[in-house]
This record gives sequence, C-alpha cells and structure tokens, in this order.
Amino acid sequence: MLHEDSEHLIRLALSEDIGTGDVTTAACVSEDTRARGYFLARQPLVLAGTDVLKAVYDIRGGVDHLELLNEDGDSIQPGERFAEVVGSARTLLECERVALNFLQRLSGVATVARQYAELVEGTKCRILDTRKTTPGMRRLEKDAAKAGGVVNHRIGLYDAILIKNNHISAAGGVRQALEAARAASDLPIEIEVREIDELQEALACGATHLLLDNLSPQQAGEWIHIVNGRATVELSGGITLDSARDYAEAGADFVSVGAITHSAPAVDISFRLEAFGQQKL
Repeated sequence: MLHEDSEHLIRLALSEDIGTGDVTTAACVSEDTRARGYFLARQPLVLAGTDVLKAVYDIRGGVDHLELLNEDGDSIQPGERFAEVVGSARTLLECERVALNFLQRLSGVATVARQYAELVEGTKCRILDTRKTTPGMRRLEKDAAKAGGVVNHRIGLYDAILIKNNHISAAGGVRQALEAARAASDLPIEIEVREIDELQEALACGATHLLLDNLSPQQAGEWIHIVNGRATVELSGGITLDSARDYAEAGADFVSVGAITHSAPAVDISFRLEAFGQQKL
C-alpha cells in the first residue's frame, strides 16, 4: 500500500499535467473509444514504481484492467513488456506522461541501486541509501532503492538519531552529544567521527554505530582496524561505482551512497496504445 504522502504526490502530478483537461485528446479521440496499452523497456533496467502505476489509474478511473507482468525488483530487458492496461482511450492518453515520469524515475533509482548492491556481493558490507532524495518523493525513491537491493537508511529526522559533525560542534563534543542523545531518546544512535581522537572517544563512550566520512579506502581500513568489532561501521562521502568495492573490502559493515537517489538517471520506458479494432502496433 502506498503511503498517503505518495498518493498525495501522485494526485498533484496528475493535476499539474492534466489541469482543466487534456485538450489534445478531447479534440482527437471520441469519448467512447476503448483502447489497450502496454509499457515496455527500451534499455536494461530494474523495475520500480508499479504501485504508483496502479494508483495513477485508480485515481483517474476509466480503466477496466491493469495487468502487471513483472514485479518491482525484476530485471527487464529492452523490448520486454512489463505492464498492460485496458480502458478508456482518453484515460490512457491523459495518464501516459505522469505514469512514465514516475516509472522512469523510480526504475532509474532501482537500476543504480542494483549496480551498487552487486558490487559488494561476497563481502559483509551492505549498501545504504540516504536522505538525499527528490523533495516529496522520499518514500517512493526509498522503496525503489530497496527494490534494487540496497538497505533503507532512516526515512527522516524522526526515526533514528544520527549525530553529525555539526551536532557535535553544537553539543560541545562527542561525549556530550552521545550522553545527551541517550538521555533524550531510546532510538538507535549513530555518530559521525572525523578524527582519530573522536573515534577513540566515541568508542570509550560505548558508541555502537559509527559513521566515518570522507576517508580513502586505505584510511577506512586503518580506522576499522582500530574499531576492531566494537561497533558497526558505516562509510560515506563521495563513494562511487568505481570505489564501492574497495570500501566494502576495507571491512565496512555499511556503505551509504547519496548518488543512488540524487544522481540516478531516468531510464528509457515507452508506452504504446492501440484502439480496439485497429491493427496492433
């Protein structure tokens, strides 16, 4: 089931595109025309966003049948159909661009996520997504990242405590920040450390989840050796497809990658429609 935030976003996208009505379709297509359409991949991709596709048609009405031929997380090859829909030709045409926009964006996220997840296979490391998401699309993009095979990090500022460098500065130090966080909440606590002294202080204070940022793979391995299993370690900061495996092999438990959501390119998906009685395209 889609979260209500996601449903609101889909309604907004439909309203933004259709406005007072699809004037082209109204002018060219009679109201009683029925049609079938299908979605197909134009490039290799990992599918995501099928719940959104269903919601688009549920919101607009006028659709008799939607058949999903694949599930989120499936690998789709060029030319492969993954969904078919039957209903009012006007509805299918007016929903086309919104449906494609969501599918292309979310499948793009899932495709990049799969690339990262495959790179660390055979190590203990898992890839995490981040909060670097498109405003308003966080839940959808995190669902897409999960479909691609990575682990969802916190959804927002409310479901886990992540003490970053600015929090440490504002609190007066690593110990002060950790003690204040423990006193205030029972939520999981992760803390970022920037220097070896901060690393040692965090471990001395009983930190169980450390974030090490902007280290080289060699530096990361040295710091992880110091940790020696006393805490789980997440690495972040400019980690790419070229370097993710190196960081995983340095001994990280997790590697977080903002690029999964903030830089994933939309994939190429097409929608083809045929009115009943016409020759198939």
